Amino acid sequence: MTVSPLVLLLAGGVGSRLNILVQTRAKPAVPFGGLYRIIDFALSNVMNSGLSQVGVLTQYKPLSLMNHLGTGEAWDLSGRTRGVKILPPRTGFKGSDWYKGTADAVRQNIDFIKTHPSKEVIILSGDHIYNMDFADMLDVHRRKGADITIGMMVVPMERIHQFGAGIVDNDDRIIAWEEKPKEPKTNLASMGIYVFDTDYMLNVLEEERQETDFGMHIIPKAVKRDRVYAYPFKGYWRDVGTIQAYWQANMDLLDEASGISPQQWGIRPNPDADGRAADRAPASFRQRLQGGKFPNFCRLCYPW
Repeated sequence: MTVSPLVLLLAGGVGSRLNILVQTRAKPAVPFGGLYRIIDFALSNVMNSGLSQVGVLTQYKPLSLMNHLGTGEAWDLSGRTRGVKILPPRTGFKGSDWYKGTADAVRQNIDFIKTHPSKEVIILSGDHIYNMDFADMLDVHRRKGADITIGMMVVPMERIHQFGAGIVDNDDRIIAWEEKPKEPKTNLASMGIYVFDTDYMLNVLEEERQETDFGMHIIPKAVKRDRVYAYPFKGYWRDVGTIQAYWQANMDLLDEASGISPQQWGIRPNPDADGRAADRAPASFRQRLQGGKFPNFCRLCYPW
């Protein structure tokens, strides 16, 4: 019997660029589109890809996120062979015991990985708006015989400095890598979505114990010595880590040509997470007037 890949969902970042929106909650728990939380997109992608075991790595103000996840039933992730596990930092007596980066966060949970044996580990971010079939990405990873496969997409050149950037050959093998380049040579950007061969990842995390981040440390070394491939993606994807990006993604919901469609994507919320679903007001959409102004304001109402 084929064992389902293990999913590790990174959801512990402070998200300080979202300002007041993250004063009381983790970024992945921020409401989106009047009905959803940001993390609903990653969890729904997991569900729709037929994956069943998820570890959610939390850190910053996790209570709202934990309440929202509940048992995982909203995303069909509850049962004997299915589940969502909250993985907080293994804090000790020092602040330095908290997660120092993406690779360090995964390293601190090696015991969880080993108790959920699988051939591959999929690592996701909990703060992106997108729709992806991870089953197809896994198929590409296996056909290539890759050690690491990275979800990547073309972005405007003026934005590539915000991402890890990779140069690929004709077979989509990554032959050069630069994290947040100041003088970019490519506009092929990392989406922060990784498929790792499990044994390979465990060995690397053990050998490179001083390295704390995948994009900054692990990936550049792997590109030089191991089999690292890109998985090209051409759909809607947005990192909503800034107020401007968050606002624009919400506004994209009003634009049929934008490519975002939570209902068609099968994105599930958890409306009963706080037991007050019937008390929530609906989203309020105001028509734009001529000249680009809105009457009074245009907003998505988040009363909770």
